[in-house]
Amino acid sequence: MNNSDFDAAVVKAVLAQAGERGWRGASLIEAARDAGLDVVRLRQRFPSKLAVLVRFGTMADQAALAGAATEGAVKDRLFDMIMRRFDVLQAHRAGVLAVLDAAAMDPGLGLFLGRLSTRSMGWLLEAAGVSALGLRGMLRAKGLLGVWVWAVRSWRDDNSLDLAATMTATDKALDRAGQLARYIGDDAPAVDEMDGVPPVDPGGLAVAEAFPTGPRAPEPPIDPAI
Repeated sequence: MNNSDFDAAVVKAVLAQAGERGWRGASLIEAARDAGLDVVRLRQRFPSKLAVLVRFGTMADQAALAGAATEGAVKDRLFDMIMRRFDVLQAHRAGVLAVLDAAAMDPGLGLFLGRLSTRSMGWLLEAAGVSALGLRGMLRAKGLLGVWVWAVRSWRDDNSLDLAATMTATDKALDRAGQLARYIGDDAPAVDEMDGVPPVDPGGLAVAEAFPTGPRAPEPPIDPAI
């Protein structure tokens, strides 16, 4: 089993256990053993459960970026990539919902997820042909994060097979973000000035802290006890 397959197996096992026990109750070692995975290799590649979330975010990004369109409207490109990210979340739905529930009660975890998601939004913007570099790029990434959080709210309650409600919410959120032009152009306003951008819901990803108004806070430490 190569590293990519091993990592995917760990992510699947841990999220499956989280879906049964909750995120706090999930155990890296127990999940790996139940899946027949080498715990020595597990320790080498995953120092904590937070590392599982980092790897899962990377997997979702890779799925979103695979075959990303290079032509067409920016909104359409971003919509397609966001929905491909949701396909990955949907494959591990119970575990992801457990993580979101835990984040709603744990500001540190919510902040950690917010920063991971902001980084992911930067990748999506760049793949859509929009710069995510510099201060203006950071604002664009945070603006797209607002769209993502709004869409996640709908996804949590969307039990349809085709995720129709999630698609509708994503499409409307992209439109209400000034059809993107207001924060991807040279006259991009600050995030809190964007007309019609849906508010961040602390009960969704608990990422209000991901929109800082002051100096950047230090990255949260990875706690082996988590």
